[in-house]
Amino acid sequence: MINDDANVGTPGGDVYDWYRRGLALLEGGDSAAAAQLLARAREAEPGSKSIREALARAFFNSRHYADSAAAFEGLVDDNPSDDYAHFGLGLALSRMGRHDAAAPHLAMAAAMRPTVDHYNNALRQVRATLRAREDMK
Repeated sequence: MINDDANVGTPGGDVYDWYRRGLALLEGGDSAAAAQLLARAREAEPGSKSIREALARAFFNSRHYADSAAAFEGLVDDNPSDDYAHFGLGLALSRMGRHDAAAPHLAMAAAMRPTVDHYNNALRQVRATLRAREDMK
């Protein structure tokens, strides 16, 4: 038996298999495990938008909001017209309490896709929080 230390801890299959299993874990509610597997896939394919977006979602769902924001920010930097990346970045920033930074991204997402209710709802919530904080001053 050959002992290949370089492959210790490497999941079986190829990068696409890791991505598909990561999505299945994410959809099944195991976001932390999904994040681990998708992070491995991102290491192998750092330019894959699909992997990076799924990883950002997994970070968000496992309450790693700073990691999620960083991942979504990279997607926004790569493609400023990606409404979902703006939405994800805005949500992650809002969960971190950074409502001032979240509002422009949520507004951008809502402007790009005005018929998407959850974009508009998130923007309204962040703006209401900002108004309430302003009223408390």
